[in-house]
Amino acid sequence: MLRIPRPLLCLGLFFVGLFGCSSTAPTPPPEPAPAPALAPVRVAPVAAPVLLGIDVLAADGFEAVKGKRIGLLTHAAGVNRAGRSTIDVLFEAPGVKLTALFAPEHGLAGLIKASVNFGDEQHIPTGLPVYSLHGKNRKPTAAQLKDLDALVIDLQDIGVRSYTFNVVMRYAMDSCFTHGVEVIVLDRPNPLGGLKVDGPHLDREWMSGVGAFRIPYVHGLTMGELARLAAEAPGVLDVPETVRAKGRLTVIPMRGWKRSLRWPETGLKFVPTSPLVRDFPAVVGYAMTGLGCEYSGFRHGAGKEHPFRALSYKGKTPAQLKADLDRLAIPGLGFRLLPLKDAAGRPTTALYVDVMDWNAWRPTQLSFELMRLACRYDPPNPFARLDPKSVRSFNIHVGSTAWWEALVRDGAQVDVEGFEADWAARCAAYQRQTERFWLYPR
Repeated sequence: MLRIPRPLLCLGLFFVGLFGCSSTAPTPPPEPAPAPALAPVRVAPVAAPVLLGIDVLAADGFEAVKGKRIGLLTHAAGVNRAGRSTIDVLFEAPGVKLTALFAPEHGLAGLIKASVNFGDEQHIPTGLPVYSLHGKNRKPTAAQLKDLDALVIDLQDIGVRSYTFNVVMRYAMDSCFTHGVEVIVLDRPNPLGGLKVDGPHLDREWMSGVGAFRIPYVHGLTMGELARLAAEAPGVLDVPETVRAKGRLTVIPMRGWKRSLRWPETGLKFVPTSPLVRDFPAVVGYAMTGLGCEYSGFRHGAGKEHPFRALSYKGKTPAQLKADLDRLAIPGLGFRLLPLKDAAGRPTTALYVDVMDWNAWRPTQLSFELMRLACRYDPPNPFARLDPKSVRSFNIHVGSTAWWEALVRDGAQVDVEGFEADWAARCAAYQRQTERFWLYPR
């Protein structure tokens, strides 16, 4: 168990400025024959599963929560390494009084579609109240926290800034620190590992319910490490400094995890974290294509299959898309025509994105190439035609005003390469500065 001290640490990594401009439009390609399937990237599972925070808590006799009245913020992916729900583990733990549950986006069962609000309910198996943190309020209220000694947080994140579980954790920390309730984070792996950091930082003006940390899009931290950053770095939590200084955070680290481990190498079964993130390929795809499918005309998924990994664009065949994307020679990526059947059972093909070289792969690069390609496919510029609501939605996800201004101004000539180089430099600095919050070795 790790108890976090309260030093005032100054981080200059959250303030970002960027620049942008250049490129040429592709000509319509001939229709090639379907390409052979590409070999997938191989990963070697570890000999024994990683011990999750909930496993470590149980192995230590629930010492951090014993004798306390606790609430639990969790979801369907909040399970121990044997696949048992953290709700059940804590509800039956000796000397522990679990009195309330809190649900993030997608609900306690993880079945509610993205962005859909929902209300409070009762957890039938235990009879406990379930307070929605994706409905009329996004933070636990004073009334909901009034009788709690601690709020336990056990959420499986996917390592991407706009995936809202890290947001709801930060919001919960705001409330708990304000009302004198201890926060206990049961840590879990970052499925992408702890070494990949990529994409733009979040500008302060775009902080929202899909971005509450001013970090790169792919951030390279675990939930416990993000919690440490929020508790220790001034200006991250939305509370006065005097309140932050008195706040109590306890992180229960994992055992056996290191930063080089991706999810398949942990020995753990992946439990879907939301309706479209059902497995590790979808986690990789979310980081890789999620931003590129924001108002660009590109769509992800082949019907209901391969979310975030199959790409389509109205009026372009998969073969045409493949030819244009192959021409870009994006490091680490390969594109293949995947045979499948449509909703009516007829044979068809989809364009599938493979990560061929993990070390060369920069997770967000494809998304920004898709934005530039969309300007060529739909001239003069589909982004310049967005209404104010859509502009805000785009920017709270991407996070960079400089990129938005360059994209709208330059369209198909936008300098993706220049932005990528600038972001890479800023990400390297961010990674050096956030090492102080690391709980695990390389």
